[in-house]
Amino acid sequence: MLRLRAFRQTNGKIVKIQLHPTYPWLVTADNSDHVSVWNWEHRQVIYELKAGGVDERRLVGTKLEKLAEGETEFRGKPTEAIRGGSVKQVGFYDDDVRFWQHWQNRSAAAEAPSAASQQPSAFSSPIPSTRGRHFIIICCENKAIFLDLVTMRGRDVPKQELDNRSLLCMEFLSRSATGDGPLVAFGGSDGVIRVLSMITWKLVRRYTGGHKGSITCLMTFISSSGEVFLVSGASDGLLIIWSADHIHDSSELVPKLSLKAHDGGVVAVELSRVMGSAPQLITIGADKTLVIWDSISFRELRRIKPVPKLACHSVASWCHPRAPNLDILTCVKDSHIWAIERPTYSALTRPLCELSSLIPPQVLASNKKLRVYCMVAHPLQPHLVATGTNIGVILSELDARALPAVAALPTPPGGRQHSAVYTVERELKLLNFQLSNTTNPSLGSTGTISESGKSRMETEQLLVKQTKKHISTPAPHDSYSILSISCSGKYVAIVWPDIPSFYVYKASDWSVVDSGTGRLFAWDTCGDRYALAETSLPPRIPIIKGGSSKKAKEAAAAAAAASAASAATVQVRILLDDGTSHVMARSLDGRSDPVIGLHGGALLGVAYRTSRRISPMSATAYSTQSTPLSGFGNSGVMSSFAAADDPYSSNKPAVGAAPQNFQLYSWETYQPVSGLLSQPEWTAWDQTVEYCAFAYHQYIVISSLRPQFRYLGDVAIPFATSAVWHHRQLFVATPTTIECVFVDAGVAPIDLETKRKKEEMKAQEAQSRAFAEHGELALIAVDNPQVATSDRISLRPPMLQVVRLASFQHAPSIPPFITLPKQHKVDGEDTVLPKEMEEKKVNEVAVAGGGVSVAATRFPPEQKRPIGPLVVVGVRDGVLWLIDRYMCAHALSLSHPGIRCRCLAAYGDAVSAVKWATRLSREHHDDLAQFMLGMGYATEALHLPGISKRLEFDLAMQSNDLKRALQCLLTMSNSRDVGQETTAADITEILSLTAVKQENLVDAVQGIAKFAKEFLDLIDAADATGQADIAREALKRLASAGSVKGALQGQVLKGLALRLANHGELTRLSVRKQSFLQSQ
Repeated sequence: MLRLRAFRQTNGKIVKIQLHPTYPWLVTADNSDHVSVWNWEHRQVIYELKAGGVDERRLVGTKLEKLAEGETEFRGKPTEAIRGGSVKQVGFYDDDVRFWQHWQNRSAAAEAPSAASQQPSAFSSPIPSTRGRHFIIICCENKAIFLDLVTMRGRDVPKQELDNRSLLCMEFLSRSATGDGPLVAFGGSDGVIRVLSMITWKLVRRYTGGHKGSITCLMTFISSSGEVFLVSGASDGLLIIWSADHIHDSSELVPKLSLKAHDGGVVAVELSRVMGSAPQLITIGADKTLVIWDSISFRELRRIKPVPKLACHSVASWCHPRAPNLDILTCVKDSHIWAIERPTYSALTRPLCELSSLIPPQVLASNKKLRVYCMVAHPLQPHLVATGTNIGVILSELDARALPAVAALPTPPGGRQHSAVYTVERELKLLNFQLSNTTNPSLGSTGTISESGKSRMETEQLLVKQTKKHISTPAPHDSYSILSISCSGKYVAIVWPDIPSFYVYKASDWSVVDSGTGRLFAWDTCGDRYALAETSLPPRIPIIKGGSSKKAKEAAAAAAAASAASAATVQVRILLDDGTSHVMARSLDGRSDPVIGLHGGALLGVAYRTSRRISPMSATAYSTQSTPLSGFGNSGVMSSFAAADDPYSSNKPAVGAAPQNFQLYSWETYQPVSGLLSQPEWTAWDQTVEYCAFAYHQYIVISSLRPQFRYLGDVAIPFATSAVWHHRQLFVATPTTIECVFVDAGVAPIDLETKRKKEEMKAQEAQSRAFAEHGELALIAVDNPQVATSDRISLRPPMLQVVRLASFQHAPSIPPFITLPKQHKVDGEDTVLPKEMEEKKVNEVAVAGGGVSVAATRFPPEQKRPIGPLVVVGVRDGVLWLIDRYMCAHALSLSHPGIRCRCLAAYGDAVSAVKWATRLSREHHDDLAQFMLGMGYATEALHLPGISKRLEFDLAMQSNDLKRALQCLLTMSNSRDVGQETTAADITEILSLTAVKQENLVDAVQGIAKFAKEFLDLIDAADATGQADIAREALKRLASAGSVKGALQGQVLKGLALRLANHGELTRLSVRKQSFLQSQ
């Protein structure tokens, strides 16, 4: 089911493991208490230490630091010299960890029906508490180690400061009312929970009176009522609920509720988010059972034994669209990752993956069996699962391209409520969502500025109002499904590739208009027609007693041939106005190879299976398991995971050149219109049939379609999962980011040729009509003097600009040793003055005239990307809509002026883009003007008030505003007063430059010489458009500078002489000739 993403071989058994939510970091501890931090993306170890004993490197480093600070006498034994003992838990802590822990708890609580239907699309970020530092925290029996990965400085807190009790587990708590900063709770061997402040490094409170045994696990969660709880499990088998709100802090807290969970002790506790219901608690115990608890009534919902003969040591709540029925992952001491299907109903346990099939065979000795000792799922990317084994760390990846089973329906004109249809189990449901803000975010904010320096629109969250509605028409299957919408929005197609089966529904009454067997389906973006590759199920061959095996082999061969023939046939069907489907073509002209992929759009893309060789290393990176996730393993139909060329799976070789197995076909003629290309992972076509995007593993290729198919360029956006076009804007989702690509095809020679041909055709049509009405008299014409037109069309290269809108990472922070002010000691403790810190903050917003808030940054800070795989709905109501795996709609703001101006220019409204630019700081107007120039709006960009003179000149030349270009050139060259007396009759007065002051003469000549090329370009442009006055004014300045010996280069003087001759300035030409000869 899974493929290998990364592997690190170790000598010891990996018994503790944790993943960082935003960085590719993984911290592990082995059975010899060695802790290491590994960058799994770059395959590099960041840090290692011996936590169980005494790490000599840390001890020497601490002594050197004290010597550098002037401490020559060491008082007592340093804490680094204390043996840590057995490592019980490892983890990361920084602002990212804190934010996403809060986000996940709030999201799980918001699923409850009692919670409000209005919720912010991104929860407010807690106040940064670590100030740019990234802590790795190691909980040992004898001490807790806090190590900053930025400064590489650590702090050890011995158990003597925590009532001299062994530390067995830990959990991070929210900020308390007393301002103790980040809090970490430690479970002790005496059944008491002790809370330590990471600011004062002192014990702030205790949770007592609950457990009689040693505490083994801790976890915080938020209930549907908004109350924060701390859950603890211990060796006495009790599960105890504590209040963790800390509104009224006290040093001693007592339990709220105690539950008997397991016989023999609780091993781990996990929070599970449930769609449309309150969150659930999952516990595993030493009695080999897994128990699911309701978080409102705290009653037991289900108790199962996932693997009857073995006890679970790890559990993770899991939600992935490729496996919609699997909600829980667990591991025992064998070689599998186990998945539990519908834990509150059937609770079937099935092996998700055999890990020994992922790793290279040479790693595992012949007499050694792989054993899993710990497991964790990535908190933000559910397709990543890390396991610690007796041979090393295995990072597995399930299909990262699988998207939630949801498709957005078109919004009626003028409507504010948007809809999307999705499937859950065997039901079709409708998701209605809209913004509930009182003001439209697309209009921005022209109002007040808050005390913190941010505008009201910057601080206001986008509130989303959403409801879910049941559709009476049931879905025939509950496995992984893919939804798509027709061009008109009248029809919805659902494909179940694991079955395989497809249904086409009419969106008005949800009646079925077509159905069949097949896993490949693609819509035409220009009409309600679609292509499909039907799959013929192999017929059951009856067993005849006494029959020969020859007949059975012949029947099996015939069935295989029929299946292969059907796989090579692509049908095209159209939906008529009455809702019935009609077969337009039963097969496409072209290859007879089996079809493995269909891509819809203005052209139909077909991918064929080609024979290719796979290297042994790439072959070992993928699992050979073929059991379907949807529970149809006994249906006789092979799962889509089994084939290496399955279009819905990421199980493809990552090495070697991509085969040329993809071809584009016309929807009208069913003939190929392109040669063989590399098969893209997905395609996206603009609704106006102007642009298309082909996504590959590491980049996205963007092409224009009019007047002919033309490659524009590619953008380096790796691992993209989906994208949506919106008026020259391509919004792309990746597993970690949301990107926006602004696209313009520019002006190519083929565009000019096409325009010329169209004008000739129009002229011929007009001539034909005139001849038909008036006869030969209409052909009589008198040649008029040719007047040069001022309309010149210049070539413009294509433009691709990528802007990141959202990601998982917190806003970048500067490490504290750079930004922290000097600390003052008050009563023997170090404190930081908050007022001093506040004054050092850099405001994101400045104030322009009239009290309008002006963004001081080029682009807004990256917004928070929702967790998990996403479906990009598109831009509606001025925001970008996304839908996650839990069928929850999210809105990303596009109101920042740097984004808004670009969106308006891409939309075609350059005038509004210029108006919005008044909200953007003027130092960013040059950048915006360059963007508008690339989009073809040079004339409109001239109205930006903050552009530089150099750029203003280029824009004026591009837009043929030569008068303004001349004024910019005179200002840049400081030659406005040069040549003003050229209207006089005496040429000697012109050449003497008597009107120019002596102190400005040198600057003027140097300025003209510096911009000599620009003067020549301006003269040529003016001559080409018949603007003689402008050419003469520029020629005056250049000629005046040329009269100064050595001011201009020989090539420039030669060009000046030619232009003077063209204008009939013979007197100046003779002078220029003398200067030219002297310069030679």
